[in-house]
Amino acid sequence: MRLSTILASDAPRDDDPSIDAPPTRVEEYLGTCRATNALSAISALASSRGGLLDDRVRRVAWPKLLGSDVMPVDSATVMLDWRSLPRHKDEDQVRLDVNRSFIYYPKNESDRQLDRRKEDLSDVITEVLRRHPMLCYFQGFHDIVQVVLLVLGKDLAISAVSHLSLLRIRDFMLPSLSPSLAHLGLLPAILYSVDAKLCQHLSGTQPFFALAATLTLYAHEIEDYGAIARLFDFLLAEEAVVSIYVFAVIILSRRKELFEIPNDEPEMLHFTLSKLPKPLDVENMIARAKALVLEQPPEQLPFRAWNKISAYSVLKTTRGISKRQTLTQGEAFFAKQVTQLHRAELRQKIRLVIWRYRKPAGGVGLALLIGMVSIWIQRGSMEGTYFNGLRKMWATFRLLGG
Repeated sequence: MRLSTILASDAPRDDDPSIDAPPTRVEEYLGTCRATNALSAISALASSRGGLLDDRVRRVAWPKLLGSDVMPVDSATVMLDWRSLPRHKDEDQVRLDVNRSFIYYPKNESDRQLDRRKEDLSDVITEVLRRHPMLCYFQGFHDIVQVVLLVLGKDLAISAVSHLSLLRIRDFMLPSLSPSLAHLGLLPAILYSVDAKLCQHLSGTQPFFALAATLTLYAHEIEDYGAIARLFDFLLAEEAVVSIYVFAVIILSRRKELFEIPNDEPEMLHFTLSKLPKPLDVENMIARAKALVLEQPPEQLPFRAWNKISAYSVLKTTRGISKRQTLTQGEAFFAKQVTQLHRAELRQKIRLVIWRYRKPAGGVGLALLIGMVSIWIQRGSMEGTYFNGLRKMWATFRLLGG
C-alpha cells in the first residue's frame, strides 16, 4: 500500500478516540451529519457529551461547522497552483515550526511516515498563507493545523484551515498582538462575575498566562490526541468567545491550589496558571464552559469588558450568527480590523508627540490639535490618513508652538 494511502486511511489510530465509540452510535452520528446542513443539529452533537466520537464523523462534520464544505463563489484563485503564487513573508518561520511538529501524536509511526506528515503540514500552511497573503503567521498556528490535518487529511484540511483562519482565529493572524490580548481582557471580568474573591487574589498578575493556550485553541498545551480532537469538536461548534470561557473554567477549577500561593507572589501565580492541570477532565471542562457562557454572557460582563472588543473581532462576528460566513466576509473583517489598528497606532503616536512637546501655556493649542487630528483620522482612506495625518500634525504643532 502506498504511503499516501496509509496516511489518508479511515482506519482508526491507537490514539484515536473512536476506538472506544460504539459502532452503531458512530454510524448514527455519521448519518445525521451527512443528511443535514443544519448547523444547529451538528453543533448539538459536537457539544454533547463525548462529542463527535470518531474521526470518520469529524471528517463530515468539521467542514460543515467551518463552512469549508462548499466551494467559494470566487474560485479563480483556488484553481491556481499555489506553488506559483508569491512567497509569503513568514514561510521561513513555518518551516522551523513544522520541523518541531508531531511530537506527542500520532503514535507508533515510522520516521518516514512522520516526515510525510510534516511535508503535508508545511504544504497546507503555506498554501493557506499564499492564497490569503494578508494573514500573519504566528508560532503555534502549526499546532492547530496539525490537529485539523490529522482529522481531515490534506485535501480537506486546506479549505478548512482557510475558513478557520479568516473566520474563527482571524484576530490571532493580524499584524499586531493587541487584538489577541484583548481576548484575555475578558478573563478578569468572567472571574469577577463568578468568584470576586479569586479575581482579587489574581489581580496582581496580568492574564497573559492564558495566551499560549487560547492562541492555539489549546493544541499547544494538550498532549493527548483524543482529548484535543474532542475539545476541537466543541470549539468549532460554538462561538469563538467560548475558548476564553474554557480557560476561565480551568482557573476556577484550581481555586484551592491558587489560594495556597500568596497573592504577593505574582510570578508564581503566573507560572502556575500558564500550565494546564494534568490530567485535564475535558468533558467536565466543556460542560462547565457551556453553562458559564449561559450564566454570564459576554454582553453582561462587568467593567464594560465586552464593549472594549472590536466590532470586527471574531468574538463578535461569530456571536449569535446562524448563517455561514464566507472567506470574502472574513477578508473584509480583516481589512477593517487592520484599519482600526492603524488608527490606534496613530492615536498613540499623537499622544507621545503631544507629551514630548507639551508647553505650560499650550493647553488650548493642544486641545485644538487633538480635535484636528481626530477629524483627519475619520476622513479619507486609512493609508492616506495615516501618513498625511502625521505630516499635518507636525506642521500644525510648529504653527501652534511658535
